[in-house]
Amino acid sequence: MPTKNAEGRAPARENTGQAIATVERAADVLMHFAETPSNTLGVTEIADSLGMSKAAVHRILASLRVRGLIELDQSTRRYSLGVGAMRLGLAYLDRIDVRRIAAPELVTLSQRTDETATLSIRTGNYRIYVDQVTPAREVIMSVNLGVAHPLHAGASSKAFLAYLAEEEIENYLSLGALEPLTGNTIVDKAKLRRELTSIRETGFAQSFSERMSGAASVASPILDHHGRPVAVVSVCGPVERFRAEVEECVARLLESTARLSAQMGWNASERG
Repeated sequence: MPTKNAEGRAPARENTGQAIATVERAADVLMHFAETPSNTLGVTEIADSLGMSKAAVHRILASLRVRGLIELDQSTRRYSLGVGAMRLGLAYLDRIDVRRIAAPELVTLSQRTDETATLSIRTGNYRIYVDQVTPAREVIMSVNLGVAHPLHAGASSKAFLAYLAEEEIENYLSLGALEPLTGNTIVDKAKLRRELTSIRETGFAQSFSERMSGAASVASPILDHHGRPVAVVSVCGPVERFRAEVEECVARLLESTARLSAQMGWNASERG
């Protein structure tokens, strides 16, 4: 028969502190699966890595298996993430709105650079501006939202193109001659390929009157958990003023896109 305390109530099976500790250990185990390079893990590996006893790891894995978050290979006795974990990840990704997530970063970026910060998304062989924040100064750059621009002209476009899969890049370049939008637009395909390589190496693209005469910009992609570009952020301004600001703008830009990419699931340290 259950015992009762002085007030006549049966004691809780687990106090709040113990319950929180149990949840934290289970979360640690799940995150270990997500962060380790191996697709499968054994009980001993998990226990050694997390500083837990094998018995505790066994109990946690058993509970996670019931919910489908972890699967056991009966032949190898090794564990892997289950369908339940995939469903959690997909549910998170389905709720991501890159424009909403990027909005505060655009404000911060514009304030720190005192130039216009923009957000672009890709649509097929084009990209469009979907948001911008302009600085409080007399002479500024402003972009037209919703207008399609080809993927070879301008910093934002080149930042998208550079981070596409090689097959997608070649498909774009095979469509025909590259249209010049200004006298500075890169239309030589060999030169553009070299530019795309440089963009991937540095993490940003730059443009001086390549898309629009008198305009200059630097741009960097927001990457998802696979390293694919889901959007591009840029800083832009009048070309003559911008030349003196490039280095500072690039530094601030890369800080912003690193934070946004992390929110989208990208982990650069794990992928070199």
